[in-house]
Amino acid sequence: MDNRTYELIDELSETRRLDADGFEYLVAHQDEDAASELARRAVAAREPYYGTKVFVRGLIEFSNICKNDCLYCGLRASNSSCERYRLSAEDVLSCTDAGYELGFRTFVLQSGEDGWYNDERLCALVAAIHERHPDCAITLSVGERSRESYARLREAGADRYLLRHETADPQHYARLHPQAMSFENRMRCLHDLRELGYAVGVGMMVGSPYQTPAHLAADLSFIASFRPEMCGLGPFIPHHATPFAHMAAGTLEQTCYLLSIVRLINPAILLPATTALGTIDPLGREKGMMAGANVVMPNLSPSGVRGKYLLYDGKICMGDEAAECRRCLDLRMERIGYQVVVDRGDPAV
Repeated sequence: MDNRTYELIDELSETRRLDADGFEYLVAHQDEDAASELARRAVAAREPYYGTKVFVRGLIEFSNICKNDCLYCGLRASNSSCERYRLSAEDVLSCTDAGYELGFRTFVLQSGEDGWYNDERLCALVAAIHERHPDCAITLSVGERSRESYARLREAGADRYLLRHETADPQHYARLHPQAMSFENRMRCLHDLRELGYAVGVGMMVGSPYQTPAHLAADLSFIASFRPEMCGLGPFIPHHATPFAHMAAGTLEQTCYLLSIVRLINPAILLPATTALGTIDPLGREKGMMAGANVVMPNLSPSGVRGKYLLYDGKICMGDEAAECRRCLDLRMERIGYQVVVDRGDPAV
């Protein structure tokens, strides 16, 4: 680690932000010493807010049908080899009931942009979950919608919304998405969600195609200015049925390095150790925790569909990713000095 890198880590720890050049230098000069120092400071910054608590979210992937054709995603509309499914409202409610018994107090409803789940149907589902489990938080991750739609879902009982910005650079965004999608609309959605009172989650794929240190610096600058309550960072993993099938995957090391930086930008942020981290390394989620993460999202979806929601190749779907093995997850976290808690896990911001 050179002197400039150390000075930037000091500055970030003290001021919670850097200018774009500073972020770019920090990203471009990653090494083991810098990663170790960032992780040490990230864990120390997290401790006053969350201690060694790990929050669990029950993930329900209720539809893999999507109208979009994002170039990196296995659920893209033009992937004819994808075996499509859609859970009914009754199926989803069964998942939340089972999850509640297992100790989950936050449910994450995630899907492709499936038009069948219009405002009427999705609002009814959110309201039903809220009525049955009023002490639980409801998080949605269902893509780009109108401001009116977001407002209706908020009124129905949704508390949080996850919508990865993917990249804060408009030109890079255009290289990852079809022409029908726009960077401007993604930003519009995020600002609408913030103004409507959601706890908002952003995020990006680490090591995505054509990504440069300057792109990641723009992402970090956006996170510092937007101040999301949550941020999902996972390594890019290619899917065989996409135009990016032969692109190199992102790395665990860079993902953990960026987790530490984001924790220092906002010590109170909720940071998942993602499924993708666990996919590229058997101890990926544990390593994410030790870099500053504090959230895990086991899968509550019915076992018959877990293997069909494949954003990327090799996704872990069984074992401790299944919510039925909650105790396995508890033990894994305990081994590294963390405790999974039964809690809504609201952001401390």
